[in-house]
Amino acid sequence: MIRFALALLLVFSTLGAQAETAIPAPPQLAAKAYFLMDAYSGAVLVEHNADMQLPPASLTKMMTAYVLAEEIKQGRVKEDDMVSISENAWSQNPVFNGSSLMWIEPGKDVSIEDLQRGIIISSGNDSSVAVAEHIAGTEAVFAEMMNTNAERLGMTNTYYVNSHGLPDPAHLTTARDLAILARAMIIDHPKQYAIYKELEFTFNNIRQYNRNTLLMQDSSVDGLKTGHTKEAGYCLVASAERKGMRLISVVMGTDSTKARKNDTAALLNYGYRFYKTATAFEPMTELAKPRVWKGQQDYVPVGLVDKVVLTLPRGKHDDLETNVVLNKEIVAPLAVGDPVGTVTVTLDGETQLEAPVVALEAVEQAGFFARLWDSVLMFIASLFGTR
Repeated sequence: MIRFALALLLVFSTLGAQAETAIPAPPQLAAKAYFLMDAYSGAVLVEHNADMQLPPASLTKMMTAYVLAEEIKQGRVKEDDMVSISENAWSQNPVFNGSSLMWIEPGKDVSIEDLQRGIIISSGNDSSVAVAEHIAGTEAVFAEMMNTNAERLGMTNTYYVNSHGLPDPAHLTTARDLAILARAMIIDHPKQYAIYKELEFTFNNIRQYNRNTLLMQDSSVDGLKTGHTKEAGYCLVASAERKGMRLISVVMGTDSTKARKNDTAALLNYGYRFYKTATAFEPMTELAKPRVWKGQQDYVPVGLVDKVVLTLPRGKHDDLETNVVLNKEIVAPLAVGDPVGTVTVTLDGETQLEAPVVALEAVEQAGFFARLWDSVLMFIASLFGTR
């Protein structure tokens, strides 16, 4: 291996000169479980009982809305589709007694567009069942779709039984899994995610208000969902964006609406106060230009194709060190994206990033005699250990 010990200090001009700040311990909350992560880098900033399985209550509807968004994206459902409301989805279904509703009723078809807002803003159990039956035929089959999507997203400790979140002993999730789901909604379906910040929704002449009161108190907050049952306590999954840094917080099992709001605000403020997310590598960043054998050109630029962002304690970005290790022999033909080595970024000896280094340009194979000559040179180099 040819080791390029670049020991580069990554200087981010957008951060400016900042003195190192000791990171205090995160806030200690009374919630049963809580979690804070950066939506873009995936960095986990705070976690407490993050993998404890708990009832999600209406946080379930985040997955119901996600499955609906996926079906719209795939073209299997359209927002102007009209849905026939069944007796099961009727707002007067005794199962829904005392729960949040959109107030739909049999005999009146409702559009997917309205039902989507009924799920996200009104937190309607009736609208959730209506969408589930429209997409999958029955709510049981829809729950299988929910679980399939959960597995695909890496929500390893989640299992859904229904589309609305009313209590069932097997219907469980975790703070970490909910953050994964929120991140997927934000990144995969920005159009549908934008609905989460709408403050009210009127249907059937009934105006209902978004239960996420942080939307009215913090302009940086633009989602996501509240939940409450006796079994689950008061829960809130929220997301906020400040100066290009987006955080996702999850609070589960508090004892009041005030507690879930205050705990969420505490987590978000802690993350923004003590951490910074910045670009470590722009797209198509060249890290080295090594020798390429048997190609129509002698050297090839290598690096990272995609943008890379890192979330670190404030004042620490300038201390990052980058080390690139390239393969011993890089031989044509090469296509853009072919791996040729590894880049490792460390901070105070701890790895922050390890990613493949790839060819940034294609290199076609040289002619027969050129390849033969390079084979001779490679053999000679191997004898002297200079490759």
